[in-house]
Amino acid sequence: MLNRIKEYVRDRKDDVQDYAGGMGKWIMGVVALYLLVAIILGMIWSSEPDMFSVREHTRTMAAEMNREPVTGFATTATMIRIGETLLDKPGGYISNDIFPPGLWLDNMPAWEYGVLVQLRDLSRAMRKDISRSQSQSAEDSDLVIAEPQFHFDSRSWAIPSTEAEYRRGIKALYSYLDRLSNPEQPSAQFFARADNLSNWLADLETRLGSLSRVLGESVGKASVAEESLRNEAMDGLTDTDNGDEIKTAWTKLDDNFYEARGTAWALLHIFRAIEVDFRRVLVDKNALASVRQIIIELEGSQEAMWSPVILNGSGFGFLANHSLTMAAYLSRANAAIIDLRELLSQG
Repeated sequence: MLNRIKEYVRDRKDDVQDYAGGMGKWIMGVVALYLLVAIILGMIWSSEPDMFSVREHTRTMAAEMNREPVTGFATTATMIRIGETLLDKPGGYISNDIFPPGLWLDNMPAWEYGVLVQLRDLSRAMRKDISRSQSQSAEDSDLVIAEPQFHFDSRSWAIPSTEAEYRRGIKALYSYLDRLSNPEQPSAQFFARADNLSNWLADLETRLGSLSRVLGESVGKASVAEESLRNEAMDGLTDTDNGDEIKTAWTKLDDNFYEARGTAWALLHIFRAIEVDFRRVLVDKNALASVRQIIIELEGSQEAMWSPVILNGSGFGFLANHSLTMAAYLSRANAAIIDLRELLSQG
């Protein structure tokens, strides 16, 4: 009897071990499959959205709304398309993901942030200047909603989610566009004046200047402190100190690069819209060539990436430096923006 009990216990123990082994293999298989799917999705989600034709999108949207594309239609429709692309591209909005594969990705969130900053800046300019005839004019009711919605925390995943807040901003832009293009009762305004455009360009100059500097620091740059300059100001014969070298950490190189790519992608479409809506003032100020030069430089920054990683070779070294290439495009675009502002300021 005792032997039978021992034999029964031994058999049950073997069954439990076999079951545990089978469950372990099954769990490992599921985990491996999940990781494989996550890697594939991560590669797909890391693909940057394609560029689109602003003029064609404006015509299509005007036809869908059964409206004429009045002044301001192209810019507002482009803002809507940029916002929807941010949320509806493959993988959706990734910056606030808390699960793989979105959690593992850093290039696309950096790209999204670059796009988002330009959407925020333009929505602020629309609310503050472009939709108002003068400083004492009332703010547009829809832009009062849209502008703060795009400034909502870009990484919030809980209630309220970032996506829900941004969609509310896009909905407000749709409402503004509907009122702007209403032929019977246009209650929204879009003042395509030189001063309004110049105010937005002034903010953009500082954005691009900062990005260009950050990208240039990929190879290290000397930075001179103001205190050392003051100490040396009275002695012109003393050798000057080049200052401390500032160099971007290798872990941040790709983030800075893709933030610049996102910035340039958004600006490319915004300037194409500006070429449409501000055309009269651009022609009047002989500034159309400057806008087209900006567009050319921004298009160059969107060339396809053939390297799987962002290379950080020295300025004249054997390997390429993608950051310096991007900085060159942005710097030339910024130089054209400075020329554009000068032309707009002339009588």
